[in-house]
Amino acid sequence: MRYWLFKSESSTWSWDDQMAKGDAGEEWDGVRNYQARNFMREMSVGDRGFFYHSQTEKAVVGVVEVCAEAHPDSTTDDDRWDCVDIKAIEPVTRPVTLQMIKDDPRLAEMILVKNSRLSVQPVTEEEWNIVCDLAGVSP
Repeated sequence: MRYWLFKSESSTWSWDDQMAKGDAGEEWDGVRNYQARNFMREMSVGDRGFFYHSQTEKAVVGVVEVCAEAHPDSTTDDDRWDCVDIKAIEPVTRPVTLQMIKDDPRLAEMILVKNSRLSVQPVTEEEWNIVCDLAGVSP
């Protein structure tokens, strides 16, 4: 299993929106960055991810699971763009803010710290375990 982070503006697609989709999940569509798209192409069903509210909150607010591997993004006719489907697994007990992540020296190399604009990014197993601990959820 691999680990990821999915960023969304809460005003566009929030954790509550994701939770409302239940086990069916939802396409993680609209990504128009080649690196983020390529990361989605690497994902497998069962991979886990953090759901991160960007813009105002800037915090990990939930845990998701990839429930469909990369397929054409339904929001475009351009065949360059793929997406995965994700489903909500659980909300975090304590949101983990970007500032908390930046302040933790164990997370200094996390892509979120180094390239905070990338909307889909890998998370190492060690980073996953640390953030889960900070968030009060089981890894």
